[in-house]
Amino acid sequence: MSMFNQTDTRREKVWDPFVRMFHWTLVSCVMLNLFILEEGKLAHRWSGYIATGLVLARIVWGFIGSKHARFASFFPTPSRLGAHLSAVKTGEHPQVIGHNPLGALMMFALMGLVLSLGVTGYMMGMDAYYEEDWLIDIHGTIANTLMALVGLHALAAIVMSRVERVNLVRAMITGVKEWR
Repeated sequence: MSMFNQTDTRREKVWDPFVRMFHWTLVSCVMLNLFILEEGKLAHRWSGYIATGLVLARIVWGFIGSKHARFASFFPTPSRLGAHLSAVKTGEHPQVIGHNPLGALMMFALMGLVLSLGVTGYMMGMDAYYEEDWLIDIHGTIANTLMALVGLHALAAIVMSRVERVNLVRAMITGVKEWR
């Protein structure tokens, strides 16, 4: 974690073009499937397959991508989580260049949910599982959980932008974090 004097202005290139494209394309697929596209229809299925493919590509990028895209740079180990939570409890807000440990946990949870939706959605189209109520229920529960976590993720980005004095949404558009 990198810390500096709160009166300084600092700019740091963080998110590479692939990470930003992945993020906003995944946001589009998820929003389309949750709120616009009709469940079970071809467009819904293809949006889900694209989202699943994006997450699989992001996993690969997490091992071979740029410095801040690599999982090793932000994986939420118990020691990283403990240090981050201890700092937050004492009123400190470490200004992390990439994902902070809690943000990393959210990222992995969201990606896991999207992959789970992709698998259960694919299964629902198979003859062996077609119209199985238990699978439909699991898929719906995962979708609802994703919707809740997406809302929490968006809220956390807004709150943490104010707390850490960095516009996280702008950083995910431009690739540059700028602390005020």
